[in-house]
Amino acid sequence: MELVNSVGVITGAASGIGAIVARQLAKRGVRLILGDRDETAVQEVASKINDSGGESIGMKVDVTSQEECAALADEAVKKFSKLNIVIPCAGIIADGLFLNTDSQTKKVKKKLSLEKWQSVLDINLTGTFLTVRESAEKMVNGGWPGVIIPISSINKMGQIGQLNYSSSKASLALFPKILVGEFLLRKIRNLRVVGIAPGYVKTPLLEKMNQDALVKLLSQVHVGRLIEPDEIASLIQHIIENESLNGTTIEITGGLCFDGAIAK
Repeated sequence: MELVNSVGVITGAASGIGAIVARQLAKRGVRLILGDRDETAVQEVASKINDSGGESIGMKVDVTSQEECAALADEAVKKFSKLNIVIPCAGIIADGLFLNTDSQTKKVKKKLSLEKWQSVLDINLTGTFLTVRESAEKMVNGGWPGVIIPISSINKMGQIGQLNYSSSKASLALFPKILVGEFLLRKIRNLRVVGIAPGYVKTPLLEKMNQDALVKLLSQVHVGRLIEPDEIASLIQHIIENESLNGTTIEITGGLCFDGAIAK
């Protein structure tokens, strides 16, 4: 696939990985529809892209809404007459232990709330499902060459305190294999699906965390640093251009080794 004049939809594009990927793809000639719950912030990202010579439109989108995800895909076809790239970056974290006990009584004093569980699954998993489904329908009906890039995480392997987040990311890691299998079954040849699973990425959240904790995290990363968002964008560009990449999820971690895998 050529990047120049391709059309992409990115959710969660107001900040973080979504915003960085949007800026980098726009520099390569991709025309973009950007969605986010924060309308002001996503339109600011779009404006900066346009001021730099790119083409993008920012939209307020709740990815848990079928109607709004459909409107996002509709806007791409309406404005640019096709849709080629879908990158659902919208996601949240709401950490908490499954059961938390009192240090004295050893009795359960707090449980992971249904609200924390459901909110993460709604946005990370259902939101990705709806974004991908509505966009893929347009792409299949239009017959345009396309690629769908779900965003999983290294935490698909499981992380203490993140049962909700890890469950959502483990599910997303399976999307490429399952969807490509279904596309093959139905003889849908124009769509590829390739997930990415980032490790610890240089975001404001991690940069502002306790520095001792950050040093401990980085001690498990072979390259000894956080992943740069630009490196995520570079991998996504490669996935778009390399049509042999399909039906898999690619880790980009800098060589993350969990405690049990580190030589003592």
